[in-house]
Amino acid sequence: MEFLRTKIPDVIVVQPKVFGDERGFFMETFREDLATQNGINGPFVQDNHSGSQQGVLRGLHYQLQQTQGKLVRALVGEVFDVAVDIRRGSKTFGQWVGVILSDKNRQQLWLPKGFAHGFYVISDWAEVAYKATDYYAPQFERSILWDDPDIGVEWPIVAGTTPKLSGKDLQGSPFKTAQVFDEEEI
Repeated sequence: MEFLRTKIPDVIVVQPKVFGDERGFFMETFREDLATQNGINGPFVQDNHSGSQQGVLRGLHYQLQQTQGKLVRALVGEVFDVAVDIRRGSKTFGQWVGVILSDKNRQQLWLPKGFAHGFYVISDWAEVAYKATDYYAPQFERSILWDDPDIGVEWPIVAGTTPKLSGKDLQGSPFKTAQVFDEEEI
């Protein structure tokens, strides 16, 4: 496995070594020893799996308590996966990183605690799985507007189309008024 730092050094792309032949392939998707050595800190307590059709945008989500680090990958299809630093006081506060995760590149994205997360489905259908460092707690979940101009995520949305959003995501907070973290809270 390779662990590639992004423009926000705490956000890491994990590139597995894939071994394949005419029968198929094999790869390790997680090794605690290598993950820990490279800044991916668990323990992981919950695995999640979602399926979405093309044009669905989920996010930008985070939890104020029971804060989650997430290790995300696309099992089927292709998504544009985004991490937004919402740690006030961080050198990269308000900045975002976006990467393509797909069943072809088999990459994973590590988002540590203190980041909002979202993804947009590019392929006809996508299934995303992720490991989380704490349990889902809907009472603490928050959402920042996916298209907030103060963040400026450059989603790969086809011109003239509108992403498919949940009611919760349509009601997301603007970044300027969103509840975020002070670094010492994480």
